[in-house]
Parts: sequence; C-alpha cells; structure tokens
Amino acid sequence: MHYKDLKSWQKAMDLTAEVYRLTKKLPKDELYGLTNQLRRAAVSIPSNIAEGNARFSTKEYLRFLSIARGSVAEVETQLLICVRLEYLTQKDVEAALSLQNEVERMLNSTITKLRDKESVTGQ
Repeated sequence: MHYKDLKSWQKAMDLTAEVYRLTKKLPKDELYGLTNQLRRAAVSIPSNIAEGNARFSTKEYLRFLSIARGSVAEVETQLLICVRLEYLTQKDVEAALSLQNEVERMLNSTITKLRDKESVTGQ
C-alpha cells in the first residue's frame, strides 16, 4: 500500500495543516520558539509515516512509526503549552487535539499489528 493511501498519513496531513493554521495566531516573538517547534513536530508525523512505509523491512517501518508517535505527543504538549500561556484558547485547539488523538490511536493500532506480524514472520 502506498503511504498516500494510509488513513494515518491522511489524518496526519490534516493535523499538520491545522497546526499551521493555529500557529499563524501565535505572537511574532514566538516565530523561532513555539511556532517553529510546533510546525516541525507536525510535519514530522506524516513525513515519518511516509518514510517508514517506503522502507523494506517491518523493523524499519516500526522505527519510523515510533518517531511519528513521539512527534504526536510533542504536538499535543506544545498545543497545551500555547493554551497555558494564553496564546490560544482551548476552543482554538480542539480540532487539532481531536486530530492528534485520532492519529495517535491509528499509529498505536498500526504499530501493534506490525509487531504482531513481525513476531509471527520474524521479519
């Protein structure tokens, strides 16, 4: 299956677009702080899903999915920091957090399935 057909990649792309939309609201003095960090973490998610999917082994794919999952947690944390610092409201981040949660569940499911496959086939 091509990475563009993966629901997790598609939702991660939606999350990335939402993060870019939200970061436009952040103060200009956060351009090299939270804005940059949030965008890099968001971009990392679909990028690692795609790169892992293009690898030739399940072990490598799992490694990239694990990195993507870490970036999902990073995005969530940084959005919560934006709310805590009152740069964004809870309402502002609701859609992004919902997408983040959905991507996280999808990645967890894929990782579990691939680990099960790996233990059966020894790939």
